[in-house]
Amino acid sequence: MSSKIKLYAIFAPKSILYMQRIVFLLSYPFIWILSKLPLGVLHIISDCIYLLLFYFIGYRKKVVLDNLKLTFPNKKINELKKIRRTSYRHFVDIFIETIKAFGISEKEINERYKYINKEIFRDIEALNKSVILIGSHYANWEWLINLQNMTSIQCIGAYKQLSNPYFNKLIKKNRSRFGFKMVPTSKTIKKLLENKKKNIISLYGLLSDQSPQLHKTHYWGPFFNIVVPIHTGAEMLAKKHDFCVIYMNVEKIKRSRYEIEFEILSENPSKTPDYQITDAFLERTEKQIKKNPEYYFWTHNRFKHKDKAPLKSSKKVKIGNN
Repeated sequence: MSSKIKLYAIFAPKSILYMQRIVFLLSYPFIWILSKLPLGVLHIISDCIYLLLFYFIGYRKKVVLDNLKLTFPNKKINELKKIRRTSYRHFVDIFIETIKAFGISEKEINERYKYINKEIFRDIEALNKSVILIGSHYANWEWLINLQNMTSIQCIGAYKQLSNPYFNKLIKKNRSRFGFKMVPTSKTIKKLLENKKKNIISLYGLLSDQSPQLHKTHYWGPFFNIVVPIHTGAEMLAKKHDFCVIYMNVEKIKRSRYEIEFEILSENPSKTPDYQITDAFLERTEKQIKKNPEYYFWTHNRFKHKDKAPLKSSKKVKIGNN
């Protein structure tokens, strides 16, 4: 190894970490100030960002419209464009609500993010088994951090680690403010096994509507009549460890106000036919999106693998028929 390469190996990581710290120190005061502002003021800021993002930057406008065309082929283009505009307003609101989570009080988040059938947790606790809470990128999933107030079961959320360690630490700390524990996605199974070994009954929150990597795909199924690769991790974990599976339905009542309803998909996954839980999740997610499509996370290219499904004769993957 040359001396230049050796020097780069030594100093490059330190310089990157230094720059990440600078970015964090410059950004954090603005995040803190914004998080302390009333939501009414933040909504005005959100409207301004929306105008900039949609009309001037045009962030992923084509991706969103293409997704909507595939999902709702019978809707007219003007209607789809209206849904797109509204979805961008909501998209920015989610960004603002995520920042607000750094400064929102427990009282306010409980008023704005309400669980309308929280009594279901009494039934779940009586089962004396851990839970997989399965949801989608619909409405607001960021404010789920107050869920621990509803149950004695330890609530754990899987999250994708950020490359900037300072922001990563901040977000993890913030999302744990009300007792909700956060675990990196790569360490979720390890945490699950540790808790199981210690007989700690836990609830694991997983969002399962995005595209898995093709080499990790075990199941292809219809999502809005389009065959795409489907995340099956939630079902596989539930079946392997016999965890109860709950679906989380989030309704946006009005701006920055949500109601969440839970539904038990399976109390005994180990006895449930393969992919039945996943199909039930997809069915409910579709129903939720069809009701108010503007509240879904359309900027993700969900259908990028729509023409890549293997033949049904393949033994490596399962093709759904629902």
